[in-house]
Amino acid sequence: MTSDVRLRPVEERDLPIFFEQQLDTDAIYMAAFTHKDPADRNAFDAHWTRIRADPRVTIRTILVEGRVVGHVATFVDEQFGKQEVTYWIGKEFWGQGIATKALSRFLTEFTKRPIYGRAARDNIGSVRVMEKCGFRVTGLDRGFANARGKDIEEVILELGGGKERAP
Repeated sequence: MTSDVRLRPVEERDLPIFFEQQLDTDAIYMAAFTHKDPADRNAFDAHWTRIRADPRVTIRTILVEGRVVGHVATFVDEQFGKQEVTYWIGKEFWGQGIATKALSRFLTEFTKRPIYGRAARDNIGSVRVMEKCGFRVTGLDRGFANARGKDIEEVILELGGGKERAP
């Protein structure tokens, strides 16, 4: 299935699919650092309106065989002031190599370095995706995870610090 992974700009018709994908309880738990109430459609719409209008955000819809399976983006983290990458893949598509291929393709389009990624320490799949794309673990941090209602440990990864392999 990963042979036909494509990226395109986000379209309005993608948003209901993204909303439904981010309601999955397993996905919310793994992502950990989610909005306070993922089921709040008004908050979701406001968030997407804001990020789609922000010139510092580059965001793409991930398609497989023409089907919307998620999104990938880069943004400037307001707390740390650094360029970060984020992605979301619908749970039904996990474990198929889609996230790795999508992130790799995205990184050939978005070439500003360094770029960082963060994931809950126990989200081994997400950490592996970034490592396969050339990111290296550079540290650990703790942060409040809305999805878990507590502080958890997160892994900080970096691409572009001079020691990574090309994606």
